Amino acid sequence: MTKIDPTARIADGAVIADDAAIGPYCVIGPHVSIGAGCTLTAHVYVTGHTTIGPRTSIAPFASLGTPPQSTHYRGGPTRLVVGADCQIREYVTMNTGTEGDRGVTEVGDHCFLMVGTHVGHDCVVGNNVTMANNAALAGHVTVGDFTFIGGNSAVHQFTRIGESVMIAGVTGVAADIIPYGFCVGQRGVLDGLNVVGMRRRGFSRTDIHNLRQAYRALFFVPGHFKDRVEAVARAFGDDPLVAKVIAFIREGKSRPLMRPEYATGATDGGAADAS
Repeated sequence: MTKIDPTARIADGAVIADDAAIGPYCVIGPHVSIGAGCTLTAHVYVTGHTTIGPRTSIAPFASLGTPPQSTHYRGGPTRLVVGADCQIREYVTMNTGTEGDRGVTEVGDHCFLMVGTHVGHDCVVGNNVTMANNAALAGHVTVGDFTFIGGNSAVHQFTRIGESVMIAGVTGVAADIIPYGFCVGQRGVLDGLNVVGMRRRGFSRTDIHNLRQAYRALFFVPGHFKDRVEAVARAFGDDPLVAKVIAFIREGKSRPLMRPEYATGATDGGAADAS
């Protein structure tokens, strides 16, 4: 049986699962769907065309499904989709998408968004992603599975963050980060690989060794970067983890590729095109 506090305001048309719990002073709009086992503790605002997946918990003063903070938004019925088993803490904000892009903002399963984090319009956040306090994603950002974004970090619009990336706290991210990378600095640069994260996921010593070898070959040997990418692809052609890194680099479009500060050929403080 749905538990709805008498002070909550549920608009006609909202779909609330039978076993969801809606706490005091929550406000839910007419196009919202709240999944099975969800808990909205108190003072939660959910609006827009928003879907919240099963067993997700939302803490007080979170605001989800509000219009995108974009001058290009024209008032269309764009969406926000949040996955299952997420923890959304106090003052988290998430916007719907825009008509000019995918039209939907997505957050995957088992994500942990700490106090004051922001997911901008048209972002795609993978599964098992953690955003520490006050971390912010601008619009059109893509975040891979098992990534950790440190507190008070900010990610530039259209940036891609690969799988299992670690971003240190108070870091400005303005370039694409390869899968398994570790990023640090006021203007973020690569500082090796997220070895701790890989070990926690159960990667073998061989996996980590191969990624380290590929990392060195990509960023610390002479020659044009494009040629190094092709050389690494040939040398580690059978390694699925290195293949993910190569595919990520080749797919880059909108933003430059983040590099180590002292990488071979780096002339711009750590960000350089993959071409």
